[in-house]
Amino acid sequence: METTEKDILRGGQFLVKETKCEDVFTPEDFSEEQKMMKEAVMEFNDREIIPHKARFEAKDYALTEECMRKAGELGFLGVAVPEAYGGLGMGFVSTCLTCDYISSGTGSFSTAFGAHTGIGTMPITLYGTEEQKQKYVPKLATGEWFGAYCLTEPGAGSDANSGKTTAELSADGKTYKINGQKMWISNAGFCKIFIVFARIENDKNITGFIVENDPSNGITLGEEEHKLGIRASSTRQVFFNDTVVPVENMLSERGNGFKIAMNALNVGRIKLAAACLDSQRRIMSLGVQYANERKQFKTPISDFGAIKTKLAQMATSAYAGESATYRAAKNIEDRIAIREASGNTHQEAELKGVEEYAIECSILKVAVSEDVQNCADEGIQIFGGMGFSEETPMEAAWRDARIARIYEGTNEINRMLSVGMLVKKAMRGHVDLLGPAMKVQEELMGIPSFDTPDYSELFSEEKAMIAKLKKVFLMVAGAAVQKFGPDLEEHQQLLIAAADILIEIYMAESTVLRTEKNAKRFGEEAQKVQIAMSKLYLYNAVSIVEGKGKESIISFAEGDEQRMMLMGLKRFTKYQNYPDIVDLRNEIAEKVKAENKYCF
Repeated sequence: METTEKDILRGGQFLVKETKCEDVFTPEDFSEEQKMMKEAVMEFNDREIIPHKARFEAKDYALTEECMRKAGELGFLGVAVPEAYGGLGMGFVSTCLTCDYISSGTGSFSTAFGAHTGIGTMPITLYGTEEQKQKYVPKLATGEWFGAYCLTEPGAGSDANSGKTTAELSADGKTYKINGQKMWISNAGFCKIFIVFARIENDKNITGFIVENDPSNGITLGEEEHKLGIRASSTRQVFFNDTVVPVENMLSERGNGFKIAMNALNVGRIKLAAACLDSQRRIMSLGVQYANERKQFKTPISDFGAIKTKLAQMATSAYAGESATYRAAKNIEDRIAIREASGNTHQEAELKGVEEYAIECSILKVAVSEDVQNCADEGIQIFGGMGFSEETPMEAAWRDARIARIYEGTNEINRMLSVGMLVKKAMRGHVDLLGPAMKVQEELMGIPSFDTPDYSELFSEEKAMIAKLKKVFLMVAGAAVQKFGPDLEEHQQLLIAAADILIEIYMAESTVLRTEKNAKRFGEEAQKVQIAMSKLYLYNAVSIVEGKGKESIISFAEGDEQRMMLMGLKRFTKYQNYPDIVDLRNEIAEKVKAENKYCF
């Protein structure tokens, strides 16, 4: 079936339009080619990465490089690279899938892989000239050369555009001289190519350059950083001292660096979410295996309610993360296909396709990076004292997970971005927020209906709840925009609360739609536990939305407006029939206990 422009939701529109379950892509929809890719990547991870965990933890940087070479030989570094430049030219879903299953052996390799394929190679494939792509991309796609990305500086972190590194044009106009210092550069120790961001004269925005790593050209590296996690990922400072770069190595045009940096990070964000998925599956599997074996009071600890709660929550978060990540990945892939069909080059199509879903990419980055941290934390708790020991895999998983909330833009920045981008899209007319927000205001003024709806059909009440949660967002964000207008971005605490509501809506909806689609295909009986996970996820989401909604309303509204909005919040977060949470958790926990692993 050809996907047409009108069938496919634009980025951010999930909030104001209903999505049918048939229109979401799920991991159960993987093609034969994708399943084969998944098997190949899992086999690589099991063979090359997981058996050497101790060496990675002991900072064996050479091993990381060796594994990267092997990944290159198997084509894994070139999944997203067009065939014309030596890659496999697979779609965006396959790119995410590779990232997902290759990343769970150790965060050290996962970081090297993500930095190389995402922010190391991607800027050249998306912004490079034909000559630049021909020259560099085939070497990067095969792992002959590795890439790194130099954006952060000691004084320029979240404010990436404030970097002090300079690029000065030579008198003959043929070269630029780069001077400055970059820090936290992943792959610095073994890369051949740096994507470097520097400022020309007093330009408002930075400019991107492709710089070959040649120590005789004024490039020196700091010592390897000693880090909490990702210990065998090479992370060093890079110093440029009169480094000469030919003018033809400028990436895109002058002053476009900030845009390149932001768009490279959009792709990086959804891939980072994907990179946290299999880690959750593995941590959950290790947790349940230990809980089934470990006996206390003559009983396996997996039989205790306290442990069942953890197992159910870990499984549910992993399932929700998968549901939302692959839903967005397929939206991006479809959007790219539509643009290519309408005559865009692959380059333009991919750029615009990912940019379209920048809101979803930020949502996923935040949600999944926080879930993997919680998962690893509970993993330690299930192992008890053993979890704190280096002999068991949990403490390394916990340390490795911690960086995911910081890189590719901190979670605080991504929260504010997701809401900020949505408001901007609304102002440009790409997403109609105003109409639906006004409707919600009218509904608050009107008399509520006291009819008892018929919720006999699967998920009918859950979908009604999600529609009401969207009203909470429209009510809170709409009132905030009216009150603060363009100054809204000064009110970070409000933005962050609104972002948490937005995140829960997207994650809960993606989870419910995946299960609904599969229940229609495979029967409700076959999806019993998935149905329980979807209901549990939504229940938790409603609690979060209720808390964040209340925090926002009581902080910016007063008097009658406050009373009316709090009544609305109560109405929009109330179930007709509350689910039995303990029952749902038990059902999920019993399933993973019986299977002795994450099995969805």
